[in-house]
Amino acid sequence: MRQKILRNRLLRIIVLLLFQVSAPTFAENPITPEKFADLALKCVDKEYPNGISHTLQNDSDVKPPRDLHPAFFGCYDWHSSVHGHWLLTRLVKFYPENELSSKSIMKLNKSLSRENILGETNYLNEEGRSTFERPYGIAWLLQLVAELDEWSNNTSAKQWRENIKPLEDLLSQRIENWLPKLTYPVRSGEHKQTAFALGLIIDWARITNNKNIALLIEQRSVDYFMNDKNCPISYEPSGEDFLSPCLAEADLMRRVLDREEFSKWLSGFMSIPIDRNDRWLEPAILSDPSDPTTSTHLDGLNLSRAWMLEGIASGLPLNDPRIESLLIAAKEHSHVGLASVTGEFYEGGHWLGSFATYLVTQRGL
Repeated sequence: MRQKILRNRLLRIIVLLLFQVSAPTFAENPITPEKFADLALKCVDKEYPNGISHTLQNDSDVKPPRDLHPAFFGCYDWHSSVHGHWLLTRLVKFYPENELSSKSIMKLNKSLSRENILGETNYLNEEGRSTFERPYGIAWLLQLVAELDEWSNNTSAKQWRENIKPLEDLLSQRIENWLPKLTYPVRSGEHKQTAFALGLIIDWARITNNKNIALLIEQRSVDYFMNDKNCPISYEPSGEDFLSPCLAEADLMRRVLDREEFSKWLSGFMSIPIDRNDRWLEPAILSDPSDPTTSTHLDGLNLSRAWMLEGIASGLPLNDPRIESLLIAAKEHSHVGLASVTGEFYEGGHWLGSFATYLVTQRGL
Protein backbone atom coordinates (compact mmCIF):
# COMPACT_ATOMS: atom_id res chain seq x y z
CA MET A 1 0.00 0.00 0.00
CA ARG A 2 2.80 2.43 0.96
CA GLN A 3 4.67 1.79 -2.29
CA LYS A 4 1.47 2.30 -4.30
CA ILE A 5 0.82 5.65 -2.62
CA LEU A 6 4.40 6.84 -3.25
CA ARG A 7 4.25 5.69 -6.87
CA ASN A 8 0.97 7.52 -7.43
CA ARG A 9 2.36 10.70 -5.88
CA LEU A 10 5.37 10.57 -8.20
CA LEU A 11 3.17 10.04 -11.25
CA ARG A 12 0.96 12.98 -10.30
CA ILE A 13 3.99 15.23 -10.08
CA ILE A 14 5.08 14.03 -13.54
CA VAL A 15 1.65 14.86 -14.96
CA LEU A 16 1.84 18.44 -13.70
CA LEU A 17 5.39 18.89 -14.99
CA LEU A 18 4.51 17.52 -18.41
CA PHE A 19 1.90 20.17 -19.08
CA GLN A 20 3.56 22.98 -17.11
CA VAL A 21 0.21 24.60 -16.28
CA SER A 22 0.00 23.66 -12.65
CA ALA A 23 -1.19 26.04 -9.93
CA PRO A 24 0.86 29.25 -9.78
CA THR A 25 3.71 29.30 -7.31
CA PHE A 26 4.31 32.17 -4.92
CA ALA A 27 7.10 33.37 -7.21
CA GLU A 28 4.64 33.76 -10.10
CA ASN A 29 2.14 35.82 -8.10
CA PRO A 30 2.13 39.09 -6.17
CA ILE A 31 0.82 37.06 -3.24
CA THR A 32 3.57 35.84 -0.92
CA PRO A 33 3.67 33.38 2.00
CA GLU A 34 3.75 36.41 4.31
CA LYS A 35 0.45 37.71 2.93
CA PHE A 36 -1.33 34.42 3.52
CA ALA A 37 0.22 34.03 6.96
CA ASP A 38 -0.76 37.60 7.82
CA LEU A 39 -4.42 36.83 7.11
CA ALA A 40 -4.36 33.93 9.57
CA LEU A 41 -2.33 35.79 12.18
CA LYS A 42 -4.87 38.61 12.13
CA CYS A 43 -7.78 36.30 12.88
CA VAL A 44 -6.65 33.39 15.10
CA ASP A 45 -6.90 35.63 18.18
CA LYS A 46 -9.77 37.76 16.87
CA GLU A 47 -12.73 36.62 18.95
CA TYR A 48 -15.44 38.84 17.47
CA PRO A 49 -17.42 38.82 15.26
CA ASN A 50 -18.08 35.15 15.92
CA GLY A 51 -20.51 32.81 14.18
CA ILE A 52 -20.51 30.34 17.04
CA SER A 53 -22.06 26.89 16.66
CA HIS A 54 -22.94 25.96 20.22
CA THR A 55 -25.78 23.92 21.68
CA LEU A 56 -26.80 25.10 25.13
CA GLN A 57 -27.70 22.43 27.69
CA ASN A 58 -28.17 24.80 30.64
CA ASP A 59 -27.30 28.26 31.93
CA SER A 60 -23.72 27.28 32.66
CA ASP A 61 -23.13 26.80 28.93
CA VAL A 62 -23.47 30.54 28.32
CA LYS A 63 -19.82 31.51 27.83
CA PRO A 64 -17.75 33.59 25.42
CA PRO A 65 -16.00 31.80 22.55
CA ARG A 66 -12.56 31.96 24.21
CA ASP A 67 -13.85 29.93 27.16
CA LEU A 68 -15.66 27.40 25.02
CA HIS A 69 -12.78 26.93 22.57
CA PRO A 70 -9.44 27.83 24.15
CA ALA A 71 -7.49 26.75 21.05
CA PHE A 72 -9.84 27.59 18.18
CA PHE A 73 -11.98 30.60 19.14
CA GLY A 74 -10.88 33.09 16.47
CA CYS A 75 -11.36 33.51 12.71
CA TYR A 76 -15.14 33.87 13.04
CA ASP A 77 -15.91 30.15 13.47
CA TRP A 78 -14.30 26.95 14.72
CA HIS A 79 -13.50 25.34 11.37
CA SER A 80 -11.98 28.54 9.98
CA SER A 81 -9.81 28.82 13.06
CA VAL A 82 -8.69 25.22 12.62
CA HIS A 83 -7.67 25.66 9.02
CA GLY A 84 -6.11 29.01 9.87
CA HIS A 85 -3.81 27.11 12.21
CA TRP A 86 -3.23 24.57 9.45
CA LEU A 87 -2.20 27.45 7.16
CA LEU A 88 0.34 28.74 9.69
CA THR A 89 1.74 25.26 10.24
CA ARG A 90 2.16 24.55 6.55
CA LEU A 91 3.77 27.89 5.73
CA VAL A 92 6.19 27.78 8.64
CA LYS A 93 7.19 24.29 7.57
CA PHE A 94 7.84 25.24 3.96
CA TYR A 95 8.96 28.85 4.41
CA PRO A 96 10.74 28.94 7.79
CA GLU A 97 12.72 32.05 6.85
CA ASN A 98 9.76 34.28 6.02
CA GLU A 99 9.35 37.30 8.25
CA LEU A 100 6.17 36.05 9.94
CA SER A 101 7.41 32.56 10.85
CA SER A 102 8.43 33.54 14.38
CA LYS A 103 5.02 35.11 15.02
CA SER A 104 3.32 32.05 13.59
CA ILE A 105 5.28 29.76 15.90
CA MET A 106 4.30 31.87 18.90
CA LYS A 107 0.63 31.58 17.95
CA LEU A 108 0.90 27.84 17.40
CA ASN A 109 2.68 27.35 20.72
CA LYS A 110 -0.17 29.11 22.47
CA SER A 111 -3.10 27.55 20.61
CA LEU A 112 -1.76 24.02 20.42
CA SER A 113 -0.66 23.81 24.04
CA ARG A 114 -1.59 20.68 25.93
CA GLU A 115 -3.97 22.63 28.16
CA ASN A 116 -5.84 24.30 25.30
CA ILE A 117 -6.21 21.11 23.28
CA LEU A 118 -7.52 19.28 26.34
CA GLY A 119 -10.03 22.12 26.75
CA GLU A 120 -11.24 21.52 23.19
CA THR A 121 -11.41 17.77 23.78
CA ASN A 122 -13.38 18.18 27.00
CA TYR A 123 -15.83 20.52 25.26
CA LEU A 124 -16.48 18.00 22.50
CA ASN A 125 -16.97 15.20 25.01
CA GLU A 126 -19.86 16.98 26.70
CA GLU A 127 -23.53 16.18 26.11
CA GLY A 128 -25.08 17.22 22.80
CA ARG A 129 -21.82 17.65 20.88
CA SER A 130 -21.37 14.29 19.18
CA THR A 131 -21.98 15.80 15.72
CA PHE A 132 -20.03 19.04 16.25
CA GLU A 133 -18.39 20.25 13.01
CA ARG A 134 -19.05 16.95 11.26
CA PRO A 135 -17.65 16.47 8.70
CA TYR A 136 -16.05 19.73 7.50
CA GLY A 137 -14.39 20.97 10.68
CA ILE A 138 -13.31 17.45 11.64
CA ALA A 139 -11.72 17.00 8.21
CA TRP A 140 -9.67 20.17 8.63
CA LEU A 141 -8.62 19.22 12.16
CA LEU A 142 -7.33 15.91 10.86
CA GLN A 143 -5.60 17.74 8.02
CA LEU A 144 -3.82 19.86 10.65
CA VAL A 145 -2.77 16.64 12.38
CA ALA A 146 -1.45 15.27 9.09
CA GLU A 147 0.64 18.41 8.60
CA LEU A 148 2.17 18.02 12.04
CA ASP A 149 2.72 14.30 11.53
CA GLU A 150 4.78 14.95 8.40
CA TRP A 151 6.89 17.57 10.22
CA SER A 152 8.46 15.09 12.61
CA ASN A 153 11.97 16.58 12.36
CA ASN A 154 10.88 19.76 14.15
CA THR A 155 10.89 19.83 17.95
CA SER A 156 7.95 22.21 18.30
CA ALA A 157 5.87 20.31 15.74
CA LYS A 158 6.53 17.04 17.57
CA GLN A 159 5.22 18.59 20.77
CA TRP A 160 2.14 20.02 19.04
CA ARG A 161 1.56 16.61 17.46
CA GLU A 162 1.67 14.96 20.86
CA ASN A 163 -0.63 17.60 22.37
CA ILE A 164 -3.29 17.23 19.68
CA LYS A 165 -3.46 13.43 19.89
CA PRO A 166 -6.46 13.26 22.29
CA LEU A 167 -8.52 15.50 20.00
CA GLU A 168 -7.42 13.51 16.95
CA ASP A 169 -8.43 10.25 18.62
CA LEU A 170 -11.85 11.57 19.59
CA LEU A 171 -12.71 13.05 16.20
CA SER A 172 -11.32 10.20 14.11
CA GLN A 173 -13.40 7.78 16.17
CA ARG A 174 -16.47 9.87 15.39
CA ILE A 175 -15.77 9.54 11.67
CA GLU A 176 -15.29 5.81 12.08
CA ASN A 177 -18.62 5.54 13.91
CA TRP A 178 -20.48 7.85 11.53
CA LEU A 179 -19.64 6.55 8.06
CA PRO A 180 -21.25 3.11 8.42
CA LYS A 181 -24.47 4.89 9.44
CA LEU A 182 -24.42 7.48 6.64
CA THR A 183 -26.77 5.81 4.17
CA TYR A 184 -26.58 8.54 1.54
CA PRO A 185 -23.82 11.07 0.85
CA VAL A 186 -24.48 14.80 1.09
CA ARG A 187 -23.92 16.34 -2.32
CA SER A 188 -24.19 20.04 -1.49
CA GLY A 189 -21.58 22.67 -2.30
CA GLU A 190 -21.10 23.74 1.31
CA HIS A 191 -19.87 22.44 4.68
CA LYS A 192 -21.92 19.25 4.86
CA GLN A 193 -20.60 17.87 1.57
CA THR A 194 -19.40 14.29 2.01
CA ALA A 195 -16.90 13.93 -0.83
CA PHE A 196 -14.70 16.90 0.07
CA ALA A 197 -14.40 15.88 3.71
CA LEU A 198 -13.57 12.28 2.83
CA GLY A 199 -10.81 13.50 0.51
CA LEU A 200 -9.11 15.40 3.34
CA ILE A 201 -9.68 12.60 5.83
CA ILE A 202 -8.34 9.80 3.64
CA ASP A 203 -5.17 11.84 3.08
CA TRP A 204 -4.80 12.14 6.87
CA ALA A 205 -5.46 8.42 7.33
CA ARG A 206 -2.77 7.43 4.83
CA ILE A 207 -0.22 9.90 6.17
CA THR A 208 -0.73 8.71 9.76
CA ASN A 209 -1.05 5.05 8.72
CA ASN A 210 -4.59 4.68 10.03
CA LYS A 211 -5.38 1.70 7.82
CA ASN A 212 -8.83 1.03 9.26
CA ILE A 213 -10.23 4.46 8.45
CA ALA A 214 -8.47 4.59 5.08
CA LEU A 215 -10.08 1.28 4.13
CA LEU A 216 -13.45 2.39 5.47
CA ILE A 217 -13.36 5.56 3.36
CA GLU A 218 -12.34 3.59 0.28
CA GLN A 219 -15.26 1.22 0.77
CA ARG A 220 -17.82 3.91 1.52
CA SER A 221 -16.65 6.05 -1.40
CA VAL A 222 -17.26 3.14 -3.74
CA ASP A 223 -20.66 2.55 -2.12
CA TYR A 224 -21.66 6.19 -2.46
CA PHE A 225 -20.22 7.18 -5.82
CA MET A 226 -19.09 4.27 -8.00
CA ASN A 227 -22.38 4.07 -9.91
CA ASP A 228 -22.80 7.83 -10.43
CA LYS A 229 -23.25 8.94 -14.04
CA ASN A 230 -23.53 12.21 -15.95
CA CYS A 231 -22.90 14.67 -13.13
CA PRO A 232 -24.62 17.93 -14.19
CA ILE A 233 -21.66 20.27 -13.81
CA SER A 234 -23.42 22.77 -16.09
CA TYR A 235 -25.85 23.33 -13.20
CA GLU A 236 -23.01 24.60 -11.02
CA PRO A 237 -22.47 26.76 -9.14
CA SER A 238 -25.34 27.21 -6.78
CA GLY A 239 -25.46 30.70 -5.31
CA GLU A 240 -23.54 29.96 -2.10
CA ASP A 241 -21.24 27.12 -3.16
CA PHE A 242 -17.61 27.11 -2.11
CA LEU A 243 -17.15 23.47 -3.17
CA SER A 244 -18.09 21.86 -6.46
CA PRO A 245 -20.26 18.76 -5.94
CA CYS A 246 -19.11 17.21 -9.23
CA LEU A 247 -15.41 18.03 -9.02
CA ALA A 248 -15.09 17.14 -5.33
CA GLU A 249 -16.56 13.72 -5.99
CA ALA A 250 -14.14 13.11 -8.86
CA ASP A 251 -11.23 14.40 -6.75
CA LEU A 252 -12.16 11.88 -4.06
CA MET A 253 -12.51 8.97 -6.46
CA ARG A 254 -9.05 9.54 -7.96
CA ARG A 255 -7.74 8.89 -4.45
CA VAL A 256 -9.68 5.62 -4.23
CA LEU A 257 -9.39 4.06 -7.70
CA ASP A 258 -6.29 3.16 -9.68
CA ARG A 259 -5.58 5.16 -12.85
CA GLU A 260 -7.30 2.91 -15.33
CA GLU A 261 -10.35 2.43 -13.12
CA PHE A 262 -10.55 6.15 -12.47
CA SER A 263 -10.26 7.02 -16.16
CA LYS A 264 -13.13 4.69 -17.03
CA TRP A 265 -15.27 5.92 -14.14
CA LEU A 266 -14.64 9.56 -15.01
CA SER A 267 -15.73 9.00 -18.62
CA GLY A 268 -19.16 7.99 -17.44
CA PHE A 269 -19.33 10.54 -14.65
CA MET A 270 -18.50 13.82 -16.37
CA SER A 271 -17.95 15.13 -19.89
CA ILE A 272 -14.51 16.77 -20.19
CA PRO A 273 -13.49 18.12 -23.62
CA ILE A 274 -10.29 17.23 -25.43
CA ASP A 275 -10.11 20.49 -27.38
CA ARG A 276 -8.00 22.93 -25.37
CA ASN A 277 -10.02 25.83 -26.79
CA ASP A 278 -13.29 24.52 -25.40
CA ARG A 279 -14.07 26.80 -22.44
CA TRP A 280 -16.09 24.14 -20.68
CA LEU A 281 -15.84 25.43 -17.11
CA GLU A 282 -15.67 29.15 -16.43
CA PRO A 283 -14.66 30.67 -13.08
CA ALA A 284 -17.55 31.84 -10.93
CA ILE A 285 -18.59 35.48 -11.33
CA LEU A 286 -18.75 37.61 -8.16
CA SER A 287 -20.96 40.59 -7.46
CA ASP A 288 -20.24 41.87 -3.91
CA PRO A 289 -16.96 40.79 -2.25
CA SER A 290 -18.22 41.95 1.14
CA ASP A 291 -21.15 39.54 1.20
CA PRO A 292 -20.30 36.73 3.66
CA THR A 293 -21.76 33.88 1.61
CA THR A 294 -23.01 34.78 -1.86
CA SER A 295 -19.69 36.21 -3.08
CA THR A 296 -16.97 35.15 -0.67
CA HIS A 297 -18.12 31.54 -1.01
CA LEU A 298 -17.76 31.86 -4.77
CA ASP A 299 -14.22 33.16 -4.27
CA GLY A 300 -13.52 29.97 -2.37
CA LEU A 301 -15.20 27.93 -5.09
CA ASN A 302 -12.75 29.21 -7.69
CA LEU A 303 -9.85 28.21 -5.45
CA SER A 304 -11.20 24.75 -4.57
CA ARG A 305 -12.18 24.07 -8.17
CA ALA A 306 -8.60 24.84 -9.19
CA TRP A 307 -7.05 22.30 -6.83
CA MET A 308 -9.74 19.69 -7.59
CA LEU A 309 -9.15 20.04 -11.33
CA GLU A 310 -5.44 19.49 -10.72
CA GLY A 311 -6.20 16.51 -8.54
CA ILE A 312 -8.44 14.93 -11.18
CA ALA A 313 -5.73 15.42 -13.80
CA SER A 314 -3.14 13.86 -11.52
CA GLY A 315 -5.22 10.70 -11.14
CA LEU A 316 -5.48 9.95 -14.88
CA PRO A 317 -3.10 7.90 -17.05
CA LEU A 318 -0.30 10.10 -18.38
CA ASN A 319 -1.52 9.91 -21.96
CA ASP A 320 -5.13 10.81 -21.18
CA PRO A 321 -6.24 13.53 -23.64
CA ARG A 322 -8.43 15.24 -21.02
CA ILE A 323 -5.51 16.30 -18.83
CA GLU A 324 -4.71 19.46 -20.76
CA SER A 325 -8.29 20.77 -20.58
CA LEU A 326 -8.40 20.04 -16.87
CA LEU A 327 -5.18 21.91 -16.18
CA ILE A 328 -6.06 24.88 -18.39
CA ALA A 329 -9.31 25.26 -16.45
CA ALA A 330 -7.37 24.87 -13.19
CA LYS A 331 -5.01 27.68 -14.16
CA GLU A 332 -7.89 30.02 -15.07
CA HIS A 333 -9.63 29.34 -11.76
CA SER A 334 -6.34 29.81 -9.90
CA HIS A 335 -5.75 33.28 -11.30
CA VAL A 336 -9.28 34.46 -10.58
CA GLY A 337 -9.40 32.84 -7.14
CA LEU A 338 -6.02 34.09 -5.96
CA ALA A 339 -6.83 37.64 -7.05
CA SER A 340 -9.70 37.61 -4.54
CA VAL A 341 -7.51 36.83 -1.53
CA THR A 342 -6.92 40.40 -0.46
CA GLY A 343 -8.12 40.53 3.14
CA GLU A 344 -10.01 43.74 2.36
CA PHE A 345 -13.18 42.28 3.86
CA TYR A 346 -13.13 40.07 6.96
CA GLU A 347 -15.96 38.01 5.45
CA GLY A 348 -13.40 36.46 3.10
CA GLY A 349 -10.15 37.31 4.86
CA HIS A 350 -10.80 34.97 7.77
CA TRP A 351 -10.77 31.84 5.58
CA LEU A 352 -9.78 32.34 1.94
CA GLY A 353 -6.06 32.34 2.77
CA SER A 354 -6.33 28.70 3.82
CA PHE A 355 -7.93 27.70 0.52
CA ALA A 356 -5.31 29.69 -1.38
CA THR A 357 -2.49 28.04 0.57
CA TYR A 358 -3.94 24.57 -0.05
CA LEU A 359 -3.97 25.38 -3.78
CA VAL A 360 -0.61 27.11 -4.17
CA THR A 361 1.33 24.57 -2.09
CA GLN A 362 -0.46 21.70 -3.89
CA ARG A 363 -1.40 20.03 -0.64
CA GLY A 364 -3.92 17.66 -2.20
CA LEU A 365 -1.32 16.26 -4.56
